[in-house]
This record gives sequence, structure tokens and C-alpha cells, in this order.
Amino acid sequence: TFGYFSFKRKVTDKSAFTQIKTNKTIMWNKIQYALIYSWVKVHALLPMWALYMLSDILYVLVYKVVRYRVKVVRQNMKASFPDKSDTELRRLEREFYHHFADYVVETIKLAHISLEELQRRAFLKNPELVDKLMEKGHTCFILLMGHYGNWEWFSASSLVYTDSCLWQIYRPLNNKAVDRLFIYLRTRFGSYGMKKNDTVRDMMTLKKEGNNNIVIFIADQTPSKANLHYWTTFLNQDTAMLNGAERIARKLDLPVIFLDVQKVKRGYYTVEMKLMTAHAKQTAENEITESYARMTEKMILRNPAYWLWTHKRWKYKRE
Repeated sequence: TFGYFSFKRKVTDKSAFTQIKTNKTIMWNKIQYALIYSWVKVHALLPMWALYMLSDILYVLVYKVVRYRVKVVRQNMKASFPDKSDTELRRLEREFYHHFADYVVETIKLAHISLEELQRRAFLKNPELVDKLMEKGHTCFILLMGHYGNWEWFSASSLVYTDSCLWQIYRPLNNKAVDRLFIYLRTRFGSYGMKKNDTVRDMMTLKKEGNNNIVIFIADQTPSKANLHYWTTFLNQDTAMLNGAERIARKLDLPVIFLDVQKVKRGYYTVEMKLMTAHAKQTAENEITESYARMTEKMILRNPAYWLWTHKRWKYKRE
């Protein structure tokens, strides 16, 4: 320690200070990851009933004590359901936070749950849809889903396609330790991550290689300010929609499938695949994006409590 501070006083080269700072940041990220990973691993050993007891406690902490993004949730719900009374909106709000707490503990369970149990809990109803498209010569597919139910669990349940590589588009998180943890959880069963900014290049490569690849897009997020290209009415509001998945699908003429998620009961979900198009190049511009908006909206309205209402979905207004 004394040697370090003595060295720090003598150094005048800025690059040396930068390197020291970088090394300290890397070490801190490693320590953070080790602590978070250990905590998650220990809790993942608990049975689901015990985790749901923790979820009930987490609900009180997140909703009643910390009040995590309560203002955002209320604003989103009130604008989306103008006909609902305050009593109905508060009931929906409570149901959402109960589900949100469940989502957290279910995601923790990914660190220890078996693939067989996960595929039973996040059940894919009609995997034969992709098989039939493969028989017709298709090798690369785009699956569109939303932040509904437990989207983390589906990545493993879709590994029923043992002869295909599964990819998930993701946006790296600011916290490196948490980002590394989510990458571990999402790829634990053999799927792969694809960085959002590398998607076009990587998917063109996958298409050229000709192997079977399934790429999952979660497309109900807010586009960046530079990508407000397509607007529609979504949940009673003027909404900008991501259309990157459609642009890639049309460019490469890929089949596009919507994933309709339904929460059956606590800890159990079903996913039904719905073919949007087998040849994206034959669709009109923004047709896939509009269809995705309508199908996602219908899924949410079936039971609104299971969508991610904490997201600042409508932070941009159409000019």
C-alpha cells in the first residue's frame, strides 16, 4: 500500500493514472460480480415455494417501502386505461408489483433450475411450427416477443430445437457486474447473446452460413431518439415502435413468428407461436411492425398485470 501511494505521487504521465484507474475499475467489477453471483447462487438453491415466500416480502419492500417507479407505473396505467376507475387502477397496480416480485425470484432461480423443469414451467405449446418451416428450407428465424410474463424463462424453454442455435438480442447494461450476471443466466443452457449494435452484421453472417438459427427480439422497448421512425396507436397512446427486426427480416427474407405468452398460474407460463409471415420480403413496409403492435396489445389487454409497466415507454412525443 505504501509503495502504491509513493508511486502515485511520482507519476506524472496521465496514461499511467488512467491505467491505474482502469485496473481498479476492473477489480471492483470482479468483486461486485463475485458477491452478486454468490448471493444469487445461494438463493437459487431454494425450492420455488420458498422463493415465492421471499417474493411476498420483496413485494412489500419494492412497492410499499422503496416505492420503485410507482409514479411511472401509475402514469403509464392511467394513460393506457382512461376508462378504468382509480380503484381498478390501484388493484391492477398491486397485481403488477406482485408479479414483478415473482419475476425477480424466478430470474434468480435460473442459476440452478434444471432445463427439464424450466421447459415444463415455460411450456412451448407448438414447437412444430418451426419444424415445418425448416422442412420447407428455412434456416434462420426471427421470434418477436414482449416484456410480458417471464421473458427470461422462454430463452431456455425454446431450446427444444436441439439442432438449432438460439440467439438473444440484448443491450449491455451500464453496471458491468449485473450485465455479466444476466449474460450468465441467459446463456446457461447453451443459447447465445447478440449485442444490439452488432445485430445486422451478425444476422447477415448467420444467413450466409446456412445453419439453423433462431433469433429472439424483444421489440416493445422505447426506440432511441435517433430511431423514432414508425409511430402507431398502442394502448391508447401515440407510440414509437422499434422496427429494426422488420428491416432485417425484409432484407434477408426471413420468417417472423410472434410469441404469445400467457401466465397460467404462479410459476407457470405457456407460449404459443403465431406465424406472422414466412417471407418478410413479400410484406409491405411497416406491416410486420404494425402487426406486432396489435398482437402485443391484445396479449397485454388479456391480463395487463403481467406486462413491464415500470418501463418509461412513452418518454418521446411525436413531432
